[in-house]
Amino acid sequence: MEILKEQVRTYCRSLGFSLVSFSAPEKAEHFSKFQEWVKKGHQAGMQYLSSEHALFLRENPRNLMPSCQTILILAYPYPPIPLNLPLEKTAVPTIAAYACRKDYHVFLPPLLERIIEFIRDKTGDPIQSKYYTDSGPLLERELACQAGMGWIGKNSCLIHEEIGSFFFLSEILLDVPLIEKEPKQPIHPDRCGTCQRCIDACPTRCIQADRTLDSRRCISYLTIENKGEIPIDLRPLIGDHLFGCDICQQVCPWNQKTLASSKPGKVPAFLQTCLQNLDPAKIMEAAEFKRIFADYPILRAKRSGFYRNLAVVLGNQKNTDSIPLLSKLLTDPDALIRQHAAWALGCFHSGSIKRILEDAFVYEKDERVKQEIILAVKK
Repeated sequence: MEILKEQVRTYCRSLGFSLVSFSAPEKAEHFSKFQEWVKKGHQAGMQYLSSEHALFLRENPRNLMPSCQTILILAYPYPPIPLNLPLEKTAVPTIAAYACRKDYHVFLPPLLERIIEFIRDKTGDPIQSKYYTDSGPLLERELACQAGMGWIGKNSCLIHEEIGSFFFLSEILLDVPLIEKEPKQPIHPDRCGTCQRCIDACPTRCIQADRTLDSRRCISYLTIENKGEIPIDLRPLIGDHLFGCDICQQVCPWNQKTLASSKPGKVPAFLQTCLQNLDPAKIMEAAEFKRIFADYPILRAKRSGFYRNLAVVLGNQKNTDSIPLLSKLLTDPDALIRQHAAWALGCFHSGSIKRILEDAFVYEKDERVKQEIILAVKK
């Protein structure tokens, strides 16, 4: 069995996975912590995390796959992006590093399927399996931690002392006993110590003392998973973050080696062009948005979330060149976009902007948007 494990490790690394660990399917040791997180409502609008069935599945991997005997845990690295300079009027909005490449939900599953096929070929037997990459009811960071892959940092990320935390986690549940009779993996020591750079750097103070996040205040949640309005008191704290946030990882001491030694990630050219050419005449319709961002994580925000986020960013940047675009968004068919465009225009504090808002108010039918316009005019 040890020979097969080494063969699997070697094959996984040949596919680009930098960390490969094996774990037994045991009851989650810190499941009560997850329950308490849900009880506090810190999952925000992600109700799929809090249903009774979802909690049942996360408590023990065998609830998800009763025949499971081994969990193969994998880490696939992605290039980080260094922390931005202070907000500038000409800056391109910030995109989380992982979103600057094709969606991992698209390119990782075929690799996981190849690994399963590799194991099937090596054993010569049919095998039962399930695989996930941030998409299944598993406490994947705890599983990785239990497998000795790293420790869960104060920012709630899994951290490895050599490669930091800029990686995707994936899991393959197998009915093959690859860890039979082996001692339990030693838990990796916690190396955060007294450091709290991530806590101090977080603009919205979403990092909790128990190493969890209050998603209701997290920029990544607010700009990606959140499908409604961004709370008005948090909009200025969004800064120039269009999609996601890496600040708590960018300031982490355990990521500085990776940030210094790897070729930094960058916003794809097509997206840079889209963000630099803020032509009101080129606002995307839903079909065009899907086509342009096909296979990229930004698609998850949908058109509504993308322009909602963009309006907030432009309001924070206060670049007068963006006023024509914001004025056009103020008449968009989507009320959520109009609502945030009104707020953004109010950030400019000028008489001409006030007239634009007052004219829009006359024709506005949505009560939420009307309230935003009233607040924007009063700024």
